[in-house]
Amino acid sequence: MYLTMNRFKVKSGREADFEAVWKTRDSHLKTVPGFAGFHLLKGPEREGYRLYASHTFWDSEAAFTAWTKSEAFRAAHKGAKGPSDLYLEPPELEIFESVQLLA
Repeated sequence: MYLTMNRFKVKSGREADFEAVWKTRDSHLKTVPGFAGFHLLKGPEREGYRLYASHTFWDSEAAFTAWTKSEAFRAAHKGAKGPSDLYLEPPELEIFESVQLLA
């Protein structure tokens, strides 16, 4: 399993706008080989922002890398950022490779 995660610091009061950007976009992920799942998570409220994280699960690093070079990736990210005034700072990408799975 391969996990990519983006953390977003969404300005207080803009949570509904941020969520609408994600809920209304066509991610194209379900058509991508090696895609295993996606979650958009709402985290704690902090001073001036709410933390969100998007988690995308892949069968392998190769599947994720292939997606980032695909037409589906370009289509999914076209206009997906939303208004720049939603964020305190750019999202932070983090990537993890599974070392243990308990099911």
